[in-house]
Amino acid sequence: MTIEEIKKTWQNAGIVGAGGAGFPSYGKLNTGADTLILNCAECEPLLKLHRQLLADKSVEIISAFSEIGKALGVKQCIIGIKSAYKSTLDAIAPIVRGYDNVTVKTLDEVYPAGDEVVLIYEVTGRVVAPGALPITQGVIVYNVETVYNAYRALHEETPVIDKLVTVTCEVAHPQTVRVPIGTAVQDVVAYCGGATVPDPVYVSGGAMMGRIVSGGDVITKTTNAILVLPADHRVVQQKRRNPALDARRAQSACCQCHMCSDLCPRHLLGHPIDPARFMRAVSNHSATDTEAYVQALYCSGCGLCESYSCMQGLSPRNLLDVAKQQLRKGGIKPQTLAPAPVASARNARSAPVERLAARLGLGKYMRIEAPLSGDMPATCVRVPLSMHIGAPSVPAVQAGDTVQKGQVIALPANGLSVALHAPIHGRVTAVGNEIIIAATQRSDTK
Repeated sequence: MTIEEIKKTWQNAGIVGAGGAGFPSYGKLNTGADTLILNCAECEPLLKLHRQLLADKSVEIISAFSEIGKALGVKQCIIGIKSAYKSTLDAIAPIVRGYDNVTVKTLDEVYPAGDEVVLIYEVTGRVVAPGALPITQGVIVYNVETVYNAYRALHEETPVIDKLVTVTCEVAHPQTVRVPIGTAVQDVVAYCGGATVPDPVYVSGGAMMGRIVSGGDVITKTTNAILVLPADHRVVQQKRRNPALDARRAQSACCQCHMCSDLCPRHLLGHPIDPARFMRAVSNHSATDTEAYVQALYCSGCGLCESYSCMQGLSPRNLLDVAKQQLRKGGIKPQTLAPAPVASARNARSAPVERLAARLGLGKYMRIEAPLSGDMPATCVRVPLSMHIGAPSVPAVQAGDTVQKGQVIALPANGLSVALHAPIHGRVTAVGNEIIIAATQRSDTK
């Protein structure tokens, strides 16, 4: 298969990054790459789906990974995986030996090893310049589920209609379950036995970089986890903090210890993000150090500064997020800059996942098993037209239409965009910013 054929197949199958911002995967394919990386770092505490999927579908994923690398003509295909994932490493070892273009690079059990820029450095020793894309260093990165979706599209003609989601913490039956896209969060939690605490709070994505969602929000192509937590949990309180109050706290309590910068993963790689300098500007109401604010554009949002580094309990990441939003509204974009040298102390300033989990109050949940289970049924789905970076998909159905599972319900828009497909058999009940489908028996469809 040629690169153009693969691109078309992936776009029509609706493949986007299965996590993060959901960049359309076909848009990354570039023959200028010499290295392809499979990201199985999965550094957020409690997330397990990628290592579980790689162990369960190792033949399919590694064969597709090798195939993509050969189509691109890269020199090396490297699986980046933490050495702590021993069962997954054992599962893939005999498979990897069958491919002359695939190797394994083990990573330390630290956060955020899965950050694309950090992963590229750990695997290749190359530093992606601030504001630049990985392809400038000849690297393309895909995560495990994205490559599995690529296999299904290329060899089974199956589009992206479902998502693996790890459901854990205060839930009766923690598990990693395959969920139809567009299923309500509360329905997924109910399928897992329901919450075990009153008035639970749902965090989608992870304790560090995830966000609080309502039970009525839906599973999208980028939903990796649902953490069910009590309302008074530290993670919930952190995510509910008020930026205005955080600024006042910074003004009264920031002691300029510099720990937020000393442990910042991007800062240590030479990127121009200096949380301590930013906090000094905020604390002093300084409008003269404009560079301190512009540097916010280079923040990865990993959250180490507020959840691990700051001994005063302040929230640099929260304030940096506000600064980024304001800069973007003003049309200011990050420029590509030359990085400073990698900090010599970088390896001594990593954040072990176990210690991070303890500080987040997640220690007891780290011991919970969340096994890979089966497929969850759904009686109704709400499929957003925009689950990816780029232009929203264009509806190809209307209310009253009957659709079959896997049928195209939205086409790619002009520019960067992908198709969408019906996650279930059913009848379209509404079309707007999302397409709502109520389930019917397959015999009811035409």
